[in-house]
Amino acid sequence: MGKYQLGEFEEIVLLTVGVLYGEAYGVSIKLSIEERLNRSVSVGALQSALKRLEEKGYLLSKEGESTSARGGRPKLYFTLTAAGRDAIEYARKIRNQLYDEIPKVALDLKFAL
Repeated sequence: MGKYQLGEFEEIVLLTVGVLYGEAYGVSIKLSIEERLNRSVSVGALQSALKRLEEKGYLLSKEGESTSARGGRPKLYFTLTAAGRDAIEYARKIRNQLYDEIPKVALDLKFAL
């Protein structure tokens, strides 16, 4: 996708972080994706994607307060950066352009089963 290199799962994670604004941490992101897309998400795949997106400068993480429920470990909250916002806006623009350029006849085809 040009200057914004995003895989499909990375795009979904970025969008979900945006949707969960202020409440985006590992478990909430995982549950939101599973609920919205009706697909399971492994913790490892999510953590890898979050790390890659942070390394690309699309996400920023910040530790929350420690809680006894988590054995004293703080939650790690994620927010979109300006580059992350630009990346998802670019992805949306490209998808919309491609969709808009599909000839109507291609979408109206009836397939025999």
